[in-house]
Amino acid sequence: MYGDPATIRKILTELGDTWAVVGLSNNQDRAAYGVARVLQRFGKRVIPVHPKAETVHGEPGYASLADIPFKVDVVDVFVNSELAGPVADQAVAVGAEAVWFQLGVIDEDACARTREAGLAMVMDRCPAIEIPAL
Repeated sequence: MYGDPATIRKILTELGDTWAVVGLSNNQDRAAYGVARVLQRFGKRVIPVHPKAETVHGEPGYASLADIPFKVDVVDVFVNSELAGPVADQAVAVGAEAVWFQLGVIDEDACARTREAGLAMVMDRCPAIEIPAL
């Protein structure tokens, strides 16, 4: 329901290789850190988005999606469900092609708004689990 196989495949193989990972910092104990590394291994450019704006995995970070001075293809969201909707709205505003809410991140209204805006949307899934299966 939250991510049909065709949409997952489209996001991972067709919509571009620049991924903004919201919630990514240098904290190696957080899931975002490991998922970002997997995405890089599969050829994705991973842009950290976190209030600390740290450089992670060799890529400079930004405090918000609006601060990124180039196009982002996919916005991968590692914030709690209560904060995810505004991030999805920001992804629409910056012209992303897709939004991916990580495992446990669910906001039905944000999902509907994002899809209505024409973006591909996956929710409650992990690209690091899905991409090796392709």
